[in-house]
Amino acid sequence: MSNLTHFNTAGEAHMVDVGDKEVTKRVAVAKGQIQMLDTTLALIKQGGHKKGDVLGIARIAGIMAAKKTSDLIPLCHPLSLTKVTLDFDILEDEVAVQCRVQVETSGKTGVEMEALMAVQVALLTIYDMCKAVDRGMILLDIRLLEKRGGKSGHWVREL
Repeated sequence: MSNLTHFNTAGEAHMVDVGDKEVTKRVAVAKGQIQMLDTTLALIKQGGHKKGDVLGIARIAGIMAAKKTSDLIPLCHPLSLTKVTLDFDILEDEVAVQCRVQVETSGKTGVEMEALMAVQVALLTIYDMCKAVDRGMILLDIRLLEKRGGKSGHWVREL
């Protein structure tokens, strides 16, 4: 059998038992971006979109997604999150909006999935709000940058 933790010795999917793990501070950081037409980016920057504050709404959507991750990922543990920070940067040269999320908790399992979910839903919300003017937007480079806490310790993506 492989080292995949979501399968038991019979090869059946199961939720990992974290009952005996120690409670530690868990932190995960993820990011991604959405590329678009320059006119779409200008609408977002100016706040001139008919549907309202695109980035403000996307921020709330990302936070909500982090909190609901276990409802969507079948074997994910429900977690009590202590912090979700979601920031956007306008990337002029790439004609894109970058989303960076940091999620924290004190618990027995990590928050990587919550951080990745928040990035994706925030970017999808931007897509949803802007698709009437730009259906060709592209979500790119969604990835985990860092995780801290737990038995495996501190991991940072090598660039």
